[in-house]
Amino acid sequence: MTIAVCPGSYDPVTAGHLDVIERSACFFEEVHVVVAINAAKTPMFPADTRVDVIRRALDKDGYAQVKVDSTDGLITDYCRKVGASVIVKGLRQNGDYEAELGMALVNRKLAHVETLFLPADPVLEHISSSIVKDVARHGGDVTGMVPDDVIPMLADALNQEKSR
Repeated sequence: MTIAVCPGSYDPVTAGHLDVIERSACFFEEVHVVVAINAAKTPMFPADTRVDVIRRALDKDGYAQVKVDSTDGLITDYCRKVGASVIVKGLRQNGDYEAELGMALVNRKLAHVETLFLPADPVLEHISSSIVKDVARHGGDVTGMVPDDVIPMLADALNQEKSR
C-alpha cells in the first residue's frame, strides 16, 4: 500500500489545500493530512481545531482513505510512524518551489521519503492561509476560499484579536 503525507500548517485550511488533498486521494491508497505544529509560529487556531475543520470538510466529500492528524515533530518521523513513502506538497506560482525544494531534499536524506510536487489548480493558486486571514481581517469576503465552517471561526478569532 502506498501511503502519502500532506503536511502543512492549515491555519486555516483553504480551498487550495483541500484541492491538493482531494487530488492526492486519487493517487494513493491512504493519505495522511498532518497539521504541523511549529513552535516558532503563533497560529490563529489551535491544532485540534484545525484537525477538526479538515476532518469535517473531507467527511462531507466521502474521503474515507484520508486520515487527519497533527504532529509537533519532524514530518519524516511521522512518515516513518505511518509507513509513508511520499510527501505531497501543493505548489503555487509564488516561489513555493524554491522554498519547498530544500525541504524535499532534506526529507529524502533523513527518511528516504520522496516529495511529489502537485501544481495548484490555476483557479485556486492565489489562495493562501495568510491571504485569507488578511482579507478577513480587513472585512473582505472569503467565501469560496475556505470551507464554510471556517468563515464564522475567522470572524470570532479576529474579534478576539481586536479585543486584546
